[in-house]
Amino acid sequence: MAGRSGASVLDEIDGLAAQCPPGMQVQPLCQIDARGRRCAVLSFSAGPSDPALPAFGVFGGVHGLERIGVEVVLAFLRAVLARWAWDVSLHDLLGRVRLVVVPLVNPGGLLHGTRANPAGVDLMRNAPVDCRHGAPWGVGGQRMSARLPWYRGPAGAAMQPEAQALCGVVERELIGRPLAISIDCHSGFGLDDRLWFPHAHTPAPIEHLPELHALSQVLDGALPHHRYRFEPQSLQYLAHGDLWDHLYLRAQQQPGTTLLPLTLEMGSWLWVKKNPRQAFSRHGIFNPLIAHRQQRVLRRHLALLDHLMRAAASQHRWRPQPLLRETAREAALRHWYGARR
Repeated sequence: MAGRSGASVLDEIDGLAAQCPPGMQVQPLCQIDARGRRCAVLSFSAGPSDPALPAFGVFGGVHGLERIGVEVVLAFLRAVLARWAWDVSLHDLLGRVRLVVVPLVNPGGLLHGTRANPAGVDLMRNAPVDCRHGAPWGVGGQRMSARLPWYRGPAGAAMQPEAQALCGVVERELIGRPLAISIDCHSGFGLDDRLWFPHAHTPAPIEHLPELHALSQVLDGALPHHRYRFEPQSLQYLAHGDLWDHLYLRAQQQPGTTLLPLTLEMGSWLWVKKNPRQAFSRHGIFNPLIAHRQQRVLRRHLALLDHLMRAAASQHRWRPQPLLRETAREAALRHWYGARR
């Protein structure tokens, strides 16, 4: 696992697609050419297509350098496939929730060993959402050059194919349902594992703050002693072009739908702290390079993903009722923003 090539990751995804059992659908979302290889961005889905039921989406590999995110999503997908033949409870769960998994959004970046896609565009800065509240120069997204990090792409241009593929599957599979939870697996910020939610383009709290606060409380109860910091991304920094801000705003245009997008930002600085030699490796800044450390990371986050899928399926048991939403909002504002707004 630790340190394996991008080509071997792509081979595994293709192998899983070829061996999918009846009842799980595999769909190519787009095709990307990189390193002389034609790569498909694949989605794996199972469960009811009925839009009246909730959904859970898992995504990885938006940034090619952050391989541990792909490994976490693949570990989750392998676990689902391994349980498929014998686990009655899994099939009961998938009778109540739609599951969508996209292990690798940016195969070209993975093969090239870059954060950006082969066109030099940072997919998480590529959406048509501008920050007007002081995004930090550079890291918040820039349009000067693809030779510099965090390039958003040309102003007014269509989103990159990989970004369009991600948005398309979310709009088809998640948006339009009474509740959908998504989690996008990344690494590279701080010493702690964080669960971020929108907004990234503005410090203003999102409409579904009561639901997110309730979900964080469910997480605290179901995963005691967890190490996640559940918080708005805007508390850390603002950015242009965030795909999940864009998708959340799109979901807001459809009455009766609730999309709760989460980003798992694994604290890779801790891995560097424990093994300082990783600081001299481009991959080491974003990924655990020692095998036993990577195995520990995968075990920890598998429990989180399973919990979130169950929370989506049981959303009617924990989400605030209409008469209690304002009280829940006030509690969330005090918890995350320190005051009522």
